[in-house]
Amino acid sequence: MRHLARLADYCSITNMHTKNLAIVWAPNLLRSKQIESACFSGTAAFMEVRIQSVVVEFILNHVDVLFSSKLSSVIRDGAGM
Repeated sequence: MRHLARLADYCSITNMHTKNLAIVWAPNLLRSKQIESACFSGTAAFMEVRIQSVVVEFILNHVDVLFSSKLSSVIRDGAGM
């Protein structure tokens, strides 16, 4: 995720903003067997992929906070309670 966030730093050159990266990478990062099955098609599949891309875009925009060592230690200490 940090790598993708770094790629977004070069969006002026590549035109790959976090939103574009999320659209491309979300189906791979948040793979859903429901979408791949026959029960999801058309609009339903589009909405699922859209939700995935919003989640990935959020993660990319907040990668420094979500993957910081400080947050990891808070989570680890809280889990031991």
